Amino acid sequence: MKRAFKWTVALCACIALAIVAGFVGTQGDYTVARLVTDDPTLPSETVAGVELHMKVADGPAGAQTIIVLHGGPGGDFRSLQALEALSDQYRLVFYDQRGAGLSERVPAEMLTLDGYLDELAAVIDLVSPTEAPVLIGHSWGAMLATAYLGQNPDKVQTAILIEPGYFDRDGHAAWKAESHRYLSGLNYWREAIITGFSAQHVDGPDDAAPHDFLIGHMIGVFANHSDNPYHCGDGYTAPSWRFGGLASDTWDRSNKAKLEQRTADAAVFAGPVLLMAGACNDWIGAPLQKSHLNLFSAAELSIIPDAGHDVIWDNPNTSLTVIREFLTAGTLD
Repeated sequence: MKRAFKWTVALCACIALAIVAGFVGTQGDYTVARLVTDDPTLPSETVAGVELHMKVADGPAGAQTIIVLHGGPGGDFRSLQALEALSDQYRLVFYDQRGAGLSERVPAEMLTLDGYLDELAAVIDLVSPTEAPVLIGHSWGAMLATAYLGQNPDKVQTAILIEPGYFDRDGHAAWKAESHRYLSGLNYWREAIITGFSAQHVDGPDDAAPHDFLIGHMIGVFANHSDNPYHCGDGYTAPSWRFGGLASDTWDRSNKAKLEQRTADAAVFAGPVLLMAGACNDWIGAPLQKSHLNLFSAAELSIIPDAGHDVIWDNPNTSLTVIREFLTAGTLD
């Protein structure tokens, strides 16, 4: 008994020393961007009671409105700003969703699919109250756009969906299973431990900053995994301002039944839909997006060369050409 007690004490002492060493060894200044609630210089609008980071690129007088929906949940529109080039013909509206990017942080009960859909409806009422807009969604943003089509098929003119990850519970299960390949290994856990300690030194600018720092960094490690086809083999370079950790965690734990129901209803949407995929991404790229064509009454797929999951960031020139041609055509062949 005495020997076992001594070993237990020694083990506890080693663990305590390791924790102290980890905390001390990661001391430093870790900068986290300020939110619109703290930085009045950031462009913002209050939408459905939440202050959102919002940027509007006005096009010609009377131009049609395009609303851009970023990925995540938890991401931001920074890597999608090449779409602003479309403002020579259209009015572009970018916004960071609630609890994400530089927008106001909100409690978990507001980070539901219905919450995001209500927010999108309120954004549309604000920026395009008399004319149905175009929606451009990337990844999770494409899933959100599709759910909105199912809920409000008459309030959108057309949709451009860039590599939506899944639309139902089976698709989510398959995505989860594959994602574990890039959420494991010595390098991943080493980064997780170091980042966990580093996050303890994040001092503001708000209470959510340490968690945002931790989850945002680990999302980057996942996307940058050498085997992850989110990039074309040269590493994941798409930038962001700040990740919303609680938004990501809440969606991960949520039941996907409502997403499945809403996206199944998108079949009633009569407008044209363009699906886009990066040629480098054989996970949720062209193979998956081909299967998504059947969800819509009028859809086509464009595969963008030299692009991974972040299609717009990886190959903006080709992406913009494809989008312009699709919007100009107005209807599908």
